[in-house]
Amino acid sequence: MSDNVYAPPQSNLTDTAGTQLLDASRWSRLGASLIDTLSIMIIALPVMYFTGGFDGITSGIRPSFGYNLAMAVLTICVFLAINGKSLATQGQTLGKKILDIKIVDLEGNLPKVKQHLVVRYAAYMIPGQIPVVGPFINIINILFIFGSQKRCAHDYIAGTKVVVCNS
Repeated sequence: MSDNVYAPPQSNLTDTAGTQLLDASRWSRLGASLIDTLSIMIIALPVMYFTGGFDGITSGIRPSFGYNLAMAVLTICVFLAINGKSLATQGQTLGKKILDIKIVDLEGNLPKVKQHLVVRYAAYMIPGQIPVVGPFINIINILFIFGSQKRCAHDYIAGTKVVVCNS
């Protein structure tokens, strides 16, 4: 700081031109989703087998609503056990960590826990549980990724995007 009270103010300028975040590719997002699904299935499928979830499939008998609800709660618990801490601290699931991508808010910061754990994943998981129309809602959600911003509908709802970690 100068002793001259009439001197112009000084400031430190930093170049931010190279800090733009690179959107994750559609393929890396698909790969991460598949890894996350497989990590849950490793636990959920044996539970379904040993609790009779597959009984009656060959004869066209569907499991009860209560059983489906219990399995949905189990898979959400497994997802949170595997990914909860990493999502909260790094914006990454197991699949995203392996493929070096992460969830950020639209300013490039780690989203608040409520923003991505509750809003983002609720918008992703809950509609799929709606009988008859749930699968169609999930397809529409995923098809949003083919837009120019490479964001699914749940990204728009939560105000998030997925980017490459080292960008």
